[in-house]
Amino acid sequence: MTNKLMPATASLGFGISSRAQRPAESLAEPMAVSGHKPKILVVDEDSMTRRVMAARLGAASYAVQTVGSAQKALERCVLDRPNVVIADLHLAGMSGTAFLKELKSRWPLITVVVLTAHGTIREAVEATQCGAFSYLIKPIGREELAGQMQRAIAASTFNPSDSLWREKIISRSQLMEDRLAIANRAAGCDVPVLLTGENGTGKELLARAIHAASARRKRPFVVVDCNAAHRERLQAELFGDESRASAMQRARGGTLLVDRIDEMPLDLQATLASAIGQSSPAGPTSPRIICTARRDLGMLAEKREFCRDLLLQINVFSIEIPPLGRRREDIPLLVSHFLEQATGPTGKKRIYSSKAIELLATTDWPGNVRQLFELVKQHVALCDGKHISKEFVEQSLGPQAPAMPAFDEARDQFARDFLADNLHRAQGNVTKAARSAKRNRSDFYKLLNRYRLQVSDFKGDKAANR
Repeated sequence: MTNKLMPATASLGFGISSRAQRPAESLAEPMAVSGHKPKILVVDEDSMTRRVMAARLGAASYAVQTVGSAQKALERCVLDRPNVVIADLHLAGMSGTAFLKELKSRWPLITVVVLTAHGTIREAVEATQCGAFSYLIKPIGREELAGQMQRAIAASTFNPSDSLWREKIISRSQLMEDRLAIANRAAGCDVPVLLTGENGTGKELLARAIHAASARRKRPFVVVDCNAAHRERLQAELFGDESRASAMQRARGGTLLVDRIDEMPLDLQATLASAIGQSSPAGPTSPRIICTARRDLGMLAEKREFCRDLLLQINVFSIEIPPLGRRREDIPLLVSHFLEQATGPTGKKRIYSSKAIELLATTDWPGNVRQLFELVKQHVALCDGKHISKEFVEQSLGPQAPAMPAFDEARDQFARDFLADNLHRAQGNVTKAARSAKRNRSDFYKLLNRYRLQVSDFKGDKAANR
């Protein structure tokens, strides 16, 4: 059977590129894993090796991605979570062994096969001692590749279905990984879940992920938006009328998402609390309740602006989703992912410059992930050329766009303020200020010179006027 293979590479600094290739050879059919194609990532600096491997593996109905560096491979693993990684031992910027250790530390269950030349077999053996499943010697024979892949997939305990539930949530942040681990645990039980966080952080996306990870995944997922309708319409959506069943009846056996529950009128909250109470304890036919809120429901309940009984019912399993500003390491990865989505079927590709990526990563995002996605779509639609420059991004953000200072700038400002505060408290006495800062006098003077602070500015009347 002839297959079309579309390997794509995501780069944090350089966007998305993809190219169609026609496989030239066939391998034995791969072992299916949970009904999905096994995913293989090929990591090699040599473009010819990547093309040959992609063609052969693609012809065997594996889902193949190819990249040319260790850094791009790590980024791809965040996006795709492959079953098997085939990696050359000699990679730019990171040795094959170092890459292997990094890969296994992040994703211990990924199976790794290393590529080596005849002269470096000893290195390949050492790599297997560090966690590699096996090694292939270049040039790689077709039958040898087929056999190795079948054995690697058979030995793999990394099941793609284990991560399908969260596949639309793009993150490398440990903060988000911690939240996803909690969400996965929540999916294993039927208790209500409360998702909190700012607008645009992805609360509904996480709710859908919890549903997809649960035993209810094949049952309905019903959403009631408490902010999208007038009171009468919301009441009909929740509790039914002559023309429709209630939301809990429509979500029978599945999941009911009550979105933005903090916007629900107080009298409807009491009615919902009564309806949930009548269906508890949750059984196989009762819907699982997930609620989202932007505001602190505990504080609202204290002010009698939220029904306390309802809060006790829905706040059994609470997960706070951090804003984008607390997981800035995700921004370059999200930009690459959004570029891929925004390109779409038109094939109209755009690439951000490294300076543009840096600007996006240090900008404040009050609208969080949703705002970032909308901006990337705007850039793809409006940019005339292939490259999206820093200047273009600045123009789209506007002159008043709030920006987070670079790390070095923030560190220097903190140091300068710290030194100035110590001098101010000591009224310009360097010995006292140095002692307060737990530095010796000589080092303290060096720091003052570095940050251009004058001791005389902190003495006498000048200090009193600061």
